[in-house]
Amino acid sequence: MNKIAVIGLGYVGLPLAIEFGKKFQTIGFDINQNRVRELLAGHDSTLEVSDIELEASDMLEYTYEEGRLADSDIYIVTVPTPIDENNSPDLSPLEKASALLGRYISKGDVVIFESTVYPGATEEVCLPIIEKASGLKFNQDFFAGYSPERINPGDKINTLTKIMKITSGSTPEVANFVDELYGSIIEAGTYRASSIKVAEAAKVIENTQRDLNIAIINEFAKIFNKLNIDTEEVLKAAGTKWNFLPFKPGLVGGHCISVDPYYLTYKAQEVGYRPEVILAGRRINDGMGEYVATQLVKKLSSEKIHIDEAKVLILGFTFKGDCPDVRNTKIIDIVNELKDFNMSVDVYDSWADPSEVEREYGIKLVSELEYRKYDGVVLAVDHSELKEMGERKLRELGKDKHVLYDVKHVLKANEADIRL
Repeated sequence: MNKIAVIGLGYVGLPLAIEFGKKFQTIGFDINQNRVRELLAGHDSTLEVSDIELEASDMLEYTYEEGRLADSDIYIVTVPTPIDENNSPDLSPLEKASALLGRYISKGDVVIFESTVYPGATEEVCLPIIEKASGLKFNQDFFAGYSPERINPGDKINTLTKIMKITSGSTPEVANFVDELYGSIIEAGTYRASSIKVAEAAKVIENTQRDLNIAIINEFAKIFNKLNIDTEEVLKAAGTKWNFLPFKPGLVGGHCISVDPYYLTYKAQEVGYRPEVILAGRRINDGMGEYVATQLVKKLSSEKIHIDEAKVLILGFTFKGDCPDVRNTKIIDIVNELKDFNMSVDVYDSWADPSEVEREYGIKLVSELEYRKYDGVVLAVDHSELKEMGERKLRELGKDKHVLYDVKHVLKANEADIRL
């Protein structure tokens, strides 16, 4: 019977390890010892998996000891693939994971990558590292597959087993094997791509397409704001046509949509093509935090509220509602821009881990809301608890004279002073 090792126990790896652990002997490995300890204690801080679900996999073990990987024969890599300060792919986590596997992989083993990459990265970057570290020959001694993750953090409806899985393999036989492996746990079924590169490309354009769709809506919002037209009303009207796509304006953060387009554009430029539409969309979406801050400053000024040392409360810091994930959150852009105007900025988010926010962004979250304190209140993330507050309670956070900015279109048009 096969023994599976899942490398990386974050938002993607943990749900995968749990599902495989219901049917196969499975090792969940992560270099973060604290992460492993919390899972052994029966809790997932990402909230992707409930404490009850953590107990449901009888054949799953967690470890940070790499030697425990030696007796596995299927290795699934789910490590992050971020970008660097120049918006270029940072493949170092993937390279380190490949070197790790090279120390333990044996003849006949299969390694499957799930991390989002540009087309060709698996075969051009990862597999040569494994070959060098192991002394084994790819497609002779060991084999590979690619099955891109499609996890939507915080989504309790479209969970792992309910999302169709793309699969691929380095040979036709391995492609069949990988497809059947995932087919054993994915209720929604699988789609076998013709090659690893096709599977890589399919994944990277999924989020690139979504990024561009949001970018055009964000540009619409900027235009309609200048025309004094409510964007949401326009979208509702346009949405009465059957083929109008229901996207909304907003901040585009997180580990996928705001990152993946840069992987595709990097590879495109490497082969001599400079993308125009994709990069234009990125520029628009990357600039939305600054735009929100500027809109708030203009409104405060028009209300004769002194900008210098004004107090602003940002409600929400995670990259999306009802989710603790703060990776690549664009709320930080709002905070930094407002601070550049010499404003005092407080950030409240009961979902975010305060220690992680302070470590990664240098911000101390306020633990309690103070009323009648702020010149500006920005509803930046649509957490359920914030939506339930409604206009009255949100305005109670502000001084007698204040500005309420609804970034997420939670309130009605006439309830907020500004809406994105």
